[in-house]
Order: sequence, then C-alpha cells, then structure tokens
Amino acid sequence: MMKWIDLRSDTVTHPTPAMRQAMFDAEVGDDVYGDDPTVIRLEALAADKLGKEAALLVPSGTFGNQLALFSHCRRGEEVIVEDSSHLVWHEAGGAAVIAGVQLRTIEGRDGVMAAADIERRIRVGDDIHEPRTGLICLENAHGNGKVLPLSAMADTVALARAHGVPVHLDGARVFNAAAHLGCDVREITRHADSVMACLSKGLAAPIGSILAGSADFIALARRKRKLLGGGMRQAGVIAASGILALTEMAARLPEDHANARYLAERLAGLPCIDIRPDEVHINLVWFRFNADIDGAELMAALKQAGFLANPPHQGMMRLVTHWQVDRDDIDRLVETMRQVLCD
Repeated sequence: MMKWIDLRSDTVTHPTPAMRQAMFDAEVGDDVYGDDPTVIRLEALAADKLGKEAALLVPSGTFGNQLALFSHCRRGEEVIVEDSSHLVWHEAGGAAVIAGVQLRTIEGRDGVMAAADIERRIRVGDDIHEPRTGLICLENAHGNGKVLPLSAMADTVALARAHGVPVHLDGARVFNAAAHLGCDVREITRHADSVMACLSKGLAAPIGSILAGSADFIALARRKRKLLGGGMRQAGVIAASGILALTEMAARLPEDHANARYLAERLAGLPCIDIRPDEVHINLVWFRFNADIDGAELMAALKQAGFLANPPHQGMMRLVTHWQVDRDDIDRLVETMRQVLCD
C-alpha cells in the first residue's frame, strides 16, 4: 500500500501515536455540563499559554473565528479586516449569516494593514446612516505564510484602544508565528482581546481549536457556542490530543519551519520557479512559476510518485510541511518536479 506524502496543508496531519494513546486513555465527562476533566485541563492550559483569563474548546478554526465575531459584535456592525485574510476568503460568508455583520476590508502588504488605513475606516460619531465599527481582526501568522511584526500589531491595538474597539486575532498558526519570531506566544496575543488558535493545523490534533479571552467574553461565547450547536459531550477524547498539541507539538514547530526553508532552497534551484527562501517564515511555501507549465502533467506526476498537493492556481502553488514530511520526502518531491518541469 502506497505511503502518501501529503503537502496540501498542515490540516492533513494524522494524530501522533502519543495522541492516539492519550485519546484512548482520556478521562471524560460531559462538557456541556462543564464536568469533563480533560477539557477543563485543556482549557486552563490554553488560557495560560495564550495569556488570557479563560479559554473554550470549539470544533474548528472557522467556528472559533465566527464565534468571536458573534460574541464581540451586535448585528449590523462592521468588522475591519485585511482583504486577503481567512475570514474574508475561506469562511463561506459566515460573518453575514451568523453574526450579521459586514466586513470592511483593507488591502494590506504581506497581510499587514497600515494603521493609517485602519484609522480612516473606523466609524467615528453616531451618524445613523453608518454602521458602527464593532471589531478589528488581525491574522498572525497570515495565510500567505508571513508573520506580522509585533510593532504592527501594537500600532493596531493602540489605535483600537483609542476608539474603544476590540481586537480579535485569528491565530490559527499563532504558535508558528511565535516560533518564527523567537518569542513566547503571549507576546503576540497580548495585542488582542480575543484569540483563536487551531489545534489541528500543524499541531496534529485530529479536531478542535481554542477561543481565548476574558472570563466574561468566554462565558458569553460558551452560551453562543451552544446556540450554534457546538456544545460537545465526552469531548475529553478530543481534548487529550489538544493537550499534547499545545505542549509537545508546539515545541517542535521550528523543525517544520526548517524543512520549509530547505524545500524553498531546493525549489529555488529549478529555473522555472521564482521563490525567495528568506521570505519563508513558517511552514507554508508559496512560489510562482515563471513559465507556462502543464499543471495537469505536474499533478499526475506528483500523484504517481506518492505526493498529494493542491494544483497551481493563477501561476502560483503552495506546499506545506508538517511532522509527517521529512527531508528525504522533500528531496524526492523536488526531483519529481524537476523531471516534469525541466527535462
């Protein structure tokens, strides 16, 4: 049976053997009643690691982000967010359906919104024609693979505080961002009132994300999680893997980053690919083809060699490293690509 090397995303990771055993052994209760001991441990651990008063286990990152909007905002308010963010592109328009808010986007640079651009879009006063600004959202690390500088986050939160607007951080890969910056993750999350962090992106848990914030915010979010159908019962089986995600797996993320840079360096040796390895911040390797290629032929060759990848789109492609991808895999991947693209 072929062993597939899956580079489509870091959401494809399988739970580690240690996670599988922890899930098997997990002590459970009923989380809706609030008495699942493993969930309680996970939420306390997550709150501490993220530097917040409280945390809540939710089924997915999209669920966590949408729950944050639903808990921060009133219907008809406006959320300021970077134009290429996950909230805009990959959450199925949930902000309009669930929270009843509209998104006011800003085209950023590498995911960074300029403070002056944010300030121009904050609604000031009480003009009855205008929606109120209910929230500002940041994403770090960004889906483009870049990590936002702490200074940019500090500028945003200072502006938000001046106008009394809360800040939510889509921190799906916030532990990757901390690994890149070489700082404690709390140095990032202190620039937001709430944060969502995925347990299943790169950290290898099979399901689950964390929403963290003040105790009052999480109490409200817990009620709204139930309203959305996100109340879970013996969720300790999930939480057990989440505990290892936040401890063992978060600590090894620099290995994925090093492998991503190695992949980028190898790809840079192919004449038909444009990539700057020094701009690879985390485990997401984006590159552009500088010549016409046969995308179908490339994907067929990769599949034949045992690799799964998302196809090129508008001349660009993304490959993602994680705990189940090693350097031998990378060497074989690049050689397969070289044979298709350069021979």
